[in-house]
Amino acid sequence: MSIPAAFVRIIAICRKEVLHLIHDRLTFGMVIMIPLFQLVLFGYTINTDVRHIPTAVVDNLSNGFSRQLIMDLGATQILDFTKTATSPQELEALIQDGTVGAGLYIPHDGEQRHYDGERAVAQLLVDGSDTTLAAAVRQLSNFSFQPGSVVANQSEAQQISVRLLYNPERRAALFTVPGLLGVILTMTMTIIMFTSIAIVRERERGNMELLITTPVRNLELMLGKIIPYIGIGLIQVSVILFLGVLLFKIPVAGKLIAIYTVCLIFILANLTLGLTISTLARNQLAAMQMFIFIFLPSMLLSGFMFPFVAMPRIAQLLAEILPLTHFLRIIRGIVLRGESLNGVAVDIFYLLGFAVFFLLVSAIRFSKRLD
Repeated sequence: MSIPAAFVRIIAICRKEVLHLIHDRLTFGMVIMIPLFQLVLFGYTINTDVRHIPTAVVDNLSNGFSRQLIMDLGATQILDFTKTATSPQELEALIQDGTVGAGLYIPHDGEQRHYDGERAVAQLLVDGSDTTLAAAVRQLSNFSFQPGSVVANQSEAQQISVRLLYNPERRAALFTVPGLLGVILTMTMTIIMFTSIAIVRERERGNMELLITTPVRNLELMLGKIIPYIGIGLIQVSVILFLGVLLFKIPVAGKLIAIYTVCLIFILANLTLGLTISTLARNQLAAMQMFIFIFLPSMLLSGFMFPFVAMPRIAQLLAEILPLTHFLRIIRGIVLRGESLNGVAVDIFYLLGFAVFFLLVSAIRFSKRLD
């Protein structure tokens, strides 16, 4: 075999592949956009240094002492005092429904406690289900408060006591396992096994010819593709919940009917997104590339791996588009805090709207043609 001739043939094949990549706009775009988008986005948003936690305050003292305490705690940049409440019970309610991540309670004798140096001046309630957030707030248990020029009684008593709600043992599994429910459903329902390759598979196997001759409408085809996998998704939910309780001792505080209702809606949202991807992709490889482009931002920006409150505002706005962000907020509220469906209604309606929108988009984009 002539080496120069083989070299020429190799160069010819390489030239053909390069031209193919250039003309395949989807693949070429993925090659450029995936690393660019992920480097810029994740470089700015991945941050384990939790700051600016939305916090409510009950100030029963309401004088210069308590106002300075609030200002000094805010100056740490760990807490952002965004709401006021009238009682510790209201603080817990605000934390339970996810309105705030922490609550500060200053009793009427807080100033006297400070100068006595025997008891904590105030108490911080924090959502302990998010272990990273709880760890950030627990740093304030060592907070040293010296109002004005008056020196308090030097004592070993903590000035700020921290109380962890929903996870006093600080077990990471309580935060991770409910999140894994959303991540696993996203992986399996969106692309890797199911709907994102459903239409592509029909096209690659030549089954489109059969569909062309049938009276099946676009929306009927989309629904027919989705319904079998709904049952599979619910089976996965049951397995994950069972193993979470059995192996990780996850306390399910909410009602099972609420959990399955929310999971059903989330499954629909992922299936319709997968169908839309399948109408855009020309082959299964392109479908997988599009999955990666969507899945990595979903996993990293949703609050599954990194604290949502630690992200820049623009990243939080982007995360609100992703269904996983809303599902994690819902499922952790129900499983860990016993939240009702009414308490997470806004996120539920978003998931419903997401599912309906992408079902219609996939039905409109699909065409029973060979091309």
